[in-house]
Amino acid sequence: MAANALFSQLPSIESTRDPSSLSSASSFYPSGQSLQLTGVSPVSFPSIRQRVFCQANFSAISSPSSSVNGKGLKDFLHINDFEKATILNILERAKEIKALIKSGERTYLPFKGKTMAMIFAKPSMRTRVSFETGFNLLGGHAVYLGPDDIQMGKREETRDVARVLSGYNDVIMARLFAHQDILDLAKYATVPVINGLTDYNHPCQIMADALTIIEHIGQLEGTKVVYVGDGNNIVHSWLLLASIVPFHFVCACPKGFEPDQETVKKAQQTGVSKIEIIHDPKEAVRGADVVYSDVWASMGQKEEAAYRRQVFQGFQVDEELMKVAGPKAYFMHCLPAERGVEVTDGVIEAPNSIVFPQAENRMHAQNAIMLHVLGV
Repeated sequence: MAANALFSQLPSIESTRDPSSLSSASSFYPSGQSLQLTGVSPVSFPSIRQRVFCQANFSAISSPSSSVNGKGLKDFLHINDFEKATILNILERAKEIKALIKSGERTYLPFKGKTMAMIFAKPSMRTRVSFETGFNLLGGHAVYLGPDDIQMGKREETRDVARVLSGYNDVIMARLFAHQDILDLAKYATVPVINGLTDYNHPCQIMADALTIIEHIGQLEGTKVVYVGDGNNIVHSWLLLASIVPFHFVCACPKGFEPDQETVKKAQQTGVSKIEIIHDPKEAVRGADVVYSDVWASMGQKEEAAYRRQVFQGFQVDEELMKVAGPKAYFMHCLPAERGVEVTDGVIEAPNSIVFPQAENRMHAQNAIMLHVLGV
């Protein structure tokens, strides 16, 4: 059967979209309601149907507008806006779409005739190329809006930008500084909004990370993921994922550089995952399945770089630390990396480094996210 005929027969995902699957970020699910990853029904190939530490206001994140806008369309702002089953289904679909793209198949065009506005207050190679390429490969057209094109909140109010772009586009992706800006954008937009990164969290990155872990280990549930470095937006995203999917998450950071206390507390109170915040990297990585690192000074913190290099001494992921973790431990980094600072060149280039498959999976995870929010 021709591929285009095959895909024309595929059922719409709309029938599986359950608005009740959404919750506010402060309303977590008990582990008893969770679904085992191994229980997700695999679909065979032919059946394809970003980093600045901030003390975030968690109550703002619990706004109902953070997950469903006035027209009932889904946004993707925080991983824990969704139930576990939904997140795992998105990851399963990412695997299917990745296999399709890798096969060279180019007749599956669910985004044909659709446009996406990409707002970049913070520049990024991976975020721009992964979103733009992925949307294009599935038939859509993406419009890049750089830091000087809009100046959202300065040159034009966020609520006005949201409504104007909604009139031109089918979906909006934004990579911003202040987390409140993404909440406001989603509140006033009448099309789905995807969080490409804020100072508070980076959900698309963690979805790509989860996909990578599943590919290399077989599952995310039950694994031990150890993050070594600054308690930043990457850590917040891991904590939000740990509030709905059970695994062991450890953040090893210097004193004074812990993640947002309220986010840690909320994630721990769910009882879904074992969550630890400690200050000894060697103790943290023992028995790790994954050792994860990020830059010590993110965008907007470069004036602190020299000071942070002093404070973070002992938190570099080097060959010695990876030996403590054990021979089966993988190394991950969300990139860009400062080789020789938070991680050695040898660790990034080692056979157990999965940094570059992780980077590639940004595109595949985001494709699945876009398919979900657009209901196609």
